[in-house]
Amino acid sequence: MSDKREIATLGAGCFWCVEAIFQNLRGVEKVVSGYAGGRVQNPTYEQVCSGTTGHAEAVQITFDPQVISFAELLEVFWRTHDPTTLNRQGADVGTQYRSAIFYHSEAQKTIAEQSKRNANASALWPDPIVTEIVSFTNFYPAEGYHQNFFLENPNQPYCRMVIDPKIRKFRKEFQERLKK
Repeated sequence: MSDKREIATLGAGCFWCVEAIFQNLRGVEKVVSGYAGGRVQNPTYEQVCSGTTGHAEAVQITFDPQVISFAELLEVFWRTHDPTTLNRQGADVGTQYRSAIFYHSEAQKTIAEQSKRNANASALWPDPIVTEIVSFTNFYPAEGYHQNFFLENPNQPYCRMVIDPKIRKFRKEFQERLKK
């Protein structure tokens, strides 16, 4: 791995699901579940779930761009959640579950916009993508019990019924990019 690290901040529904996927990718060094893009400093899970803070459940990914690029992270992002549903992922409904790319630089913005155009043109999804691409403003790590949730609670009902099938599909589709 190189000495250079970059940060990506993505919202794709429940952060437990998103964290569990990105932790598996070669080149990803750290994934932190948290809250991005809202108006309240240091919000709690309960505040964010109320839908009144403006935050999205998100993950902040530290990655080595020599091993995996931002564009490659976005390929995984588009294929592992439904970016066509506004403020919803499955049974999770509310602005806190919106699909979002919080770019950290003009380069990330350009890559995200092109990636979104490519994903829309690919017919990967039958409906238009509604993912917002917005400038990164803030990120607050979620409470400790949210971190590494799937890894530490694989037999929890939500993990078994919702996350595990997503992980199995992801691993099959992206096997060449998985950590050994």
